[in-house]
Amino acid sequence: MNILYVAYPLLPVNAESGGGAEQMLWLLEREMHCRGHRTTVACSPGSQVSGELALTSRGVNGNDEFEHCNTDHIANICKLVRARERAGDPFDLVHDESGSFWIHAGRISTPVLATLHLPRHFYPSQAWREVASNVSFNCVSQAQAATFSNLVNICQTIPNGIDLPQYKLRITKADYLLWLGRICQEKGAHIALDLACRMNAKLVLAGKLYPFSYHQQYCEREIVPALQRANGKVVFVDSPSLRKKVNLLQKARAVLIPSLADETSSLVAMEAMACGTPVIALRRGALPEVVADGVAGFVVDSPNEMIDALSRVAEITPQRCRKRAEKYFDGLRMCDEYEQLYERISVGEVEQAA
Repeated sequence: MNILYVAYPLLPVNAESGGGAEQMLWLLEREMHCRGHRTTVACSPGSQVSGELALTSRGVNGNDEFEHCNTDHIANICKLVRARERAGDPFDLVHDESGSFWIHAGRISTPVLATLHLPRHFYPSQAWREVASNVSFNCVSQAQAATFSNLVNICQTIPNGIDLPQYKLRITKADYLLWLGRICQEKGAHIALDLACRMNAKLVLAGKLYPFSYHQQYCEREIVPALQRANGKVVFVDSPSLRKKVNLLQKARAVLIPSLADETSSLVAMEAMACGTPVIALRRGALPEVVADGVAGFVVDSPNEMIDALSRVAEITPQRCRKRAEKYFDGLRMCDEYEQLYERISVGEVEQAA
């Protein structure tokens, strides 16, 4: 097949990507390319992909530029699709991982598969009123799919997966807790800092601050003062490389996921499990589905209960964590399911929007 992947316009797609959707797209596109499919990725500068690179977005040049950048991104993607059609080399499928291109899919005739990475309320409500007839959707967890139960053209739920060989099991752990992710309020970095302070525990806070004013204001308001109060008990790792991230995950005593959002998936939890590291998470969205309370960690209802769960973390063995990752979150399984879905869409077996 000839597949066009559409990335989020502000973030590059490469092996070092920090965003979950970008990591998933990078792995999926690489594998589809290896399987002999022709792949093109519409993305921003700094991207490194296996197939053809189409720089349809100029990427980040300043704060809060999403709307303007995304408008250009969508227009350039449509131009690319039409140009390929005129050249007699059309795409068979557009796989939208950007979160918003599908809203404008009526501008082209190519079938569009949109993977819904976000909670339903993150999408504009009017987007669901007139979905273009060439669009199909898939969800990434059962918890997320339940929120879209009235959307008829959800064709499948395909859980995310990770590149397991990159995340090797480590049995021996160091004496620190790890928080890893985007530095924004919904991811709960401030909760992890507060827990570490209350427990007098060592914490590594590792992540990236994106160029959005509300993220930066949150960091200045909540994170910087907490780091200053920590008296050296908290280490901040800015934008860790893949190698550094894996090392941190492998050695951590536990990974904290105190998310305040209804997470639709969690690559961080999957990566921790693959490294043999237990996960302590709040019960939000798909986190109970990913972690499985008592199997690869604990899923609790409050920060206070996270402290109690940490006292039991020795009950979770590294081998059990790894086994769960191998059974449910192997990236090759994910790629198999997408390849099968592509084939169904290409022959018209998937019902699209009426």
